[in-house]
Amino acid sequence: MDPTGMKSCLITGGTGYLAHSLVAELRGKYRIRRLIRPGAPPAPTAPGLENFIGDVTHRNALEKALEGVETVFHLAAQTSARVADEDPERDFEANVRPLEHILEICRDRQPRTFVVFAGTVTQSGVAYSLPADETHADRPVTAYDRHKLQGEQSLEAAVRAGAARGTTLRLSNLYGPGPREAGADRGVLNRMIRSALRGEPLTVYDGGNFLRDYLYVEDAAKAFASAAAHGEAVNGRHFVIASGVGRTLAEAARLIAAQAQKRTGPLDLRNFVGDHAAFTACTSWKPQTDLETGIDRSMTYWASLREDSSRKA
Repeated sequence: MDPTGMKSCLITGGTGYLAHSLVAELRGKYRIRRLIRPGAPPAPTAPGLENFIGDVTHRNALEKALEGVETVFHLAAQTSARVADEDPERDFEANVRPLEHILEICRDRQPRTFVVFAGTVTQSGVAYSLPADETHADRPVTAYDRHKLQGEQSLEAAVRAGAARGTTLRLSNLYGPGPREAGADRGVLNRMIRSALRGEPLTVYDGGNFLRDYLYVEDAAKAFASAAAHGEAVNGRHFVIASGVGRTLAEAARLIAAQAQKRTGPLDLRNFVGDHAAFTACTSWKPQTDLETGIDRSMTYWASLREDSSRKA
């Protein structure tokens, strides 16, 4: 802890989509260090917000970035299921090895660094009952999901051995304001919103009838902050972080089209609605933003970006 009494944290994947909202959520509560990959676009700094340039897959970079840090929000990941299946070894190095390095580096520290790991609800595979909670059996389908689960299991094993403290938050489908996600198979709802603002037709795969649980990104960021604030309650566990409401992509497309009118990749075949009751019991966190409100805020965000771009042109 620094002389002001404020805790310090590291955010890996520091300029990514979720990190954008997490930094905003943590400002004033933590001294924030962002780990940013070499070659990434420059990111602003500010009092209490510093950038550290380094490759998350390199242990020596992580050792330096973790110096003096009490909480790690490990968000950095390769997020494309297609890319993971094409090159599982490379995906392992991106999605498992960095967390193993973090656990090794923090093993001998006292007090233990608290690790909040970004997982995914797809780790459990195809949901056989809805809403799905933490008791759902894990049967991951893709290499990406298997590796996310392996990272989570490494964290939980380290906690059981007394070598680490931490938790995994399994995130449902995120959407809302922020930088564009790199993966072509991520951020479907956000891409639809941007398309609608451009006046382009919205298309959905296979009728868009499969259920999804859409979680507003700012609610996800609050969940990460809540996990760190309730470390003892969530330590050694994993949680489903979701809105708790299932909507089809077709429904979402209709909402987006209606919102756009007021303002003048492929989808996998599965249903999912999450049950966040266990995490709420530990932290009192609840999602605050329903889909209609979240789409409206997202429309406002990207519409303002388009207006700013037009004025500068």
